[in-house]
Amino acid sequence: MSTTLSHPAALAAAFIVLGSSFASAHTIEQRQTEQRYQIELGRETGSVTWLEGRRLRAEQQRIMQVEKSLKADGALSARDRRILRTLQNDAEAHIVAEKTDNRRRWRFLPRIGN
Repeated sequence: MSTTLSHPAALAAAFIVLGSSFASAHTIEQRQTEQRYQIELGRETGSVTWLEGRRLRAEQQRIMQVEKSLKADGALSARDRRILRTLQNDAEAHIVAEKTDNRRRWRFLPRIGN
């Protein structure tokens, strides 16, 4: 696997290097990307079922819609970032829960859908 900003260590380094305002906005996008990657990784390995994947991706869509509405005035306030961070924390907990709930796609079945 190549080292990109989606890698946790690289992400932490980027956060430290960048200014707090830009880093917060950048971190929101990076975290969203990492969460989508984790969902797809779970789908590939079978630890996230088709239905669980649909629910998790729908949650990601809702977070992106909230972010878009919060950015409608042109900037994210500290309160806006806190709201998004809370939504992303919840989504992360849901992803971990689905990946570890022992519901799996049977190995002999092919992966279907998104």
